[in-house]
Amino acid sequence: MTTANQTAPSPAADAPAEAPAGAPADAPAVLAEISGMLRTMLDEYGLDDIEVTMETRFTEDLELESIDLVALAGSLEARYGRQVNFAEFVAGLELDEIIDLTVGQLVEYVVRCLRAARER
Repeated sequence: MTTANQTAPSPAADAPAEAPAGAPADAPAVLAEISGMLRTMLDEYGLDDIEVTMETRFTEDLELESIDLVALAGSLEARYGRQVNFAEFVAGLELDEIIDLTVGQLVEYVVRCLRAARER
């Protein structure tokens, strides 16, 4: 129970700072995991027959909206920890790059983050 003098810990505070031991650091495995996250989201919209590849675009092909990307960011952090920061990733992109963002670009970002975390 949270009182006026206490605050509940945020989920980010509980997230691992390093890559989870079972987290893959190769593109095919990360693609499979991100595809699974996306399929869970797409199933809610009845779009379970869409193939997710490295070339799949979030906006045009999957028709995801910004709230969907926020949900994806939460799934990424829950799976990979804080070193995979989706908000930081898209903050470095121009608007047209965000609109044309592909699953492959996200996969490559996740792989870079996981490898960097393992090298620390």
